[in-house]
Amino acid sequence: MHLSGWVCYAEKTHGSFILPHISTTKSPQQIMGSLVKQLLSESRGVIPGEVYHVTVMPCYDKKLEASREDFYSELLNCHDVDCVITAIEIEQMLGNSNMSLSEAADGELENPWGTEEDGTPPSIKRHIGSGSGGYADHVFLYAAEHLFGETNARLVYKNLRNPDFREVTLEKDGKEVLRFAIANGFRNIQNLVQKLKRGKSPYHYVEVMACPSGCLNGGAQVRSATAEGGRELVRALEAAHERLPLAPPPRAARALYARALHGHHSDKARALLHTAYHAVDKTDLTLNIKW
Repeated sequence: MHLSGWVCYAEKTHGSFILPHISTTKSPQQIMGSLVKQLLSESRGVIPGEVYHVTVMPCYDKKLEASREDFYSELLNCHDVDCVITAIEIEQMLGNSNMSLSEAADGELENPWGTEEDGTPPSIKRHIGSGSGGYADHVFLYAAEHLFGETNARLVYKNLRNPDFREVTLEKDGKEVLRFAIANGFRNIQNLVQKLKRGKSPYHYVEVMACPSGCLNGGAQVRSATAEGGRELVRALEAAHERLPLAPPPRAARALYARALHGHHSDKARALLHTAYHAVDKTDLTLNIKW
């Protein structure tokens, strides 16, 4: 999965060794940026550069991600994402205005891609899996069905070294055929990279998050005043995420592929939904300057 903190670390620290193993799929932020600037603007007859696209994220590194040259279009003369506001910054803006979020006026949500698939009014929904996007769960279930014909694969994770490193497996005919993992936090990431370097990693896919507990505990997430309160806040966020209604199967996404992207493997789909990574020459890093 493309997470900005993890990608920056991989590009600067492990370069060409690790980058070929990272999925080229853009992050949700940048996928939405591509869709807003290149599809939504066209459907509404608006020049892409006149659309100001703002995202709200629990992570400061999403600002770095949005500013990458890869996500600037010379043809359209604009970035895919113009501004990233973090949860902490929203809290600060509310405080500066002597406002509470509960006092803010309600607004109506709009689904820019059409009606809701289940016929209900637009609302915030969750996907299966972690609060970091659920990539491991989605890919695991897809692989189980399309590679091994398992339409009812069970997702039962087992904690390994700690709750931030867990794995799930699929067995068929008594043989393990899939092994996926979720690794949160740099300690677990470093252990994973060392396994890869030694050729000892048993995983087919790993969902990687730089922050312990994943994106719900992002570096720009609203903080508690105490460490104990911080752990309670993460648990509360996880519980709130679980209470959200589950999104229906992505029929709209399939329709988007067919209608606007000209198929799953088209040049347009590849350009809008995928990206590339760049190893950073260590001689170019400021941290390597010897004073």
